[in-house]
Amino acid sequence: MERLYSPFARADMFQKVLIANRGEIAVRVICACKDLGIRTVAVYSEADRHSLHVRFADEAICIGPAKSSRSYLDIPSVISAAEITNVEAIHPGYGFLSENPDFPEVCLTSGIKFIGPNPAVTRIMGLKQQARSEMAKYGVPILPGSEGILKSSEEAQEIAERIGYPVMLKAAAGGGGKGMRLAHAHEELKSALEGARSEAERAFGDSEVYVEKAIVNPRHIEMPEIVVVPVRML
Repeated sequence: MERLYSPFARADMFQKVLIANRGEIAVRVICACKDLGIRTVAVYSEADRHSLHVRFADEAICIGPAKSSRSYLDIPSVISAAEITNVEAIHPGYGFLSENPDFPEVCLTSGIKFIGPNPAVTRIMGLKQQARSEMAKYGVPILPGSEGILKSSEEAQEIAERIGYPVMLKAAAGGGGKGMRLAHAHEELKSALEGARSEAERAFGDSEVYVEKAIVNPRHIEMPEIVVVPVRML
């Protein structure tokens, strides 16, 4: 029996792509599409009506109010925009819906190609705390921190004292630096936790946070995006 994984494909296979993101992220994807001769559709919230990515794309469509949970994170609104503008595929950029495993599956059922990882990969790696657990299971070194989502400030304090300050509070569903707060000492921890939860809720519609040891002056190593191209399997 033959299966064709065509919903998860390369961008240069298409004539018209919707970018389900905003700002600098969307501009970068639009530039790449222009280099490939692909027409682009930008989506935007009411607050981003005059943003650069809106002006730079070939077409643009409003998908909701300023709050991300009612615009950039609203799957029905993004799918509707894709159907209205008759695109062949959606590129999620990074952050926002790129880390939601339900999104590529909805794209599939809607007959729209998804440029990005297979949903199974996103389901493992999309939630940061779950990704930590998965990596630890296979012996990949991870930073010391909570084994699950923080349930209280008291739990955060106990873990922080055990692993040592400074610590970083991070949104489990986060991306792009959103929902992150650094605490250098016990006195800063509670406000950092509250700030991380609040921003995570606003940005991702999910206030769950975990804590891990903060690395001072780290060296950042960028990993390439995984793009799954059509593969025939027996």
